[in-house]
Amino acid sequence: MGVPARHIEVAVSGDMDLQGTLGLSKELPVGFQAIQVQFHLDAPQATSEQLRALQEKTEQYCVVLQTLLHPPKIVTRWSPAT
Repeated sequence: MGVPARHIEVAVSGDMDLQGTLGLSKELPVGFQAIQVQFHLDAPQATSEQLRALQEKTEQYCVVLQTLLHPPKIVTRWSPAT
């Protein structure tokens, strides 16, 4: 995209209460309640338009983000041992 950047770092974190995941509480959900993605850019010569375009394309084509935003249908199958 031609964005002049010296360094780009991405940090991902999430919030979950393990009581739900470990089955210690029926009131709390299993899994993450929130996920945060923080982008750290060192791009002092990039224009605001370039940074906006970078954000748009990054979010548009991020497989993980798009899967979380638009979850696919999940099918489970159980087969007894023979």
